Amino acid sequence: MEISKRTIVFIAIGFLFVFLLWLSINRSSSVETAASMNEWEQGVQKEEGKSSGEPQSVTIEEEHQVVVDVKGEVQQPGVYEMKQGDRVTDAIASAGGFRENADQNQVNLAGKLKDEMVIYVPKKGEIPSTPILPLQQGESADLVNINSASSEELQSLPGIGPAKAEAIITYREEQGGFEKKEDLMNVSGIGEKSFEKIQEHVTIQ
Repeated sequence: MEISKRTIVFIAIGFLFVFLLWLSINRSSSVETAASMNEWEQGVQKEEGKSSGEPQSVTIEEEHQVVVDVKGEVQQPGVYEMKQGDRVTDAIASAGGFRENADQNQVNLAGKLKDEMVIYVPKKGEIPSTPILPLQQGESADLVNINSASSEELQSLPGIGPAKAEAIITYREEQGGFEKKEDLMNVSGIGEKSFEKIQEHVTIQ
């Protein structure tokens, strides 16, 4: 039986339609599969990030604190927790401020607080005898400014007791301050040997 040309054309068009339909379905399935694979990969990466302990984008800064012991002529002597960077004046304020008979001239209010620091406020006319806390191993001491240090700070220097500390304060008040560190040898009771012990621990700035 012979097949007419028209029948052949219809059959060819039918095959072409079926092929195009199959191609469209296959392409759509491939896109959906690729999208699913992409989502799966992203999910795996997120889980791996969590399990590997990667740092979060938001970090919380811990606020460092120092603990100081405020003694002497303040309203509420005691141990106080202060923020790192606070000054002696902040610790005095936390202790309720000075009492009426406090000798404020012997307290360096601008000094920075350190952990385990003792702040002693003497009475007027009193020479403080509170011991200075020893430095921990590996800790470096700040230089003592002999033009502004209190009696207590001066006594932290090697070989400087209450009497020599008062002599240093008296000298700088009478002379208008120290022009150089070597001027310490002009203070009564401080000779070359005493100066050699303290010269690396003092400043005039």
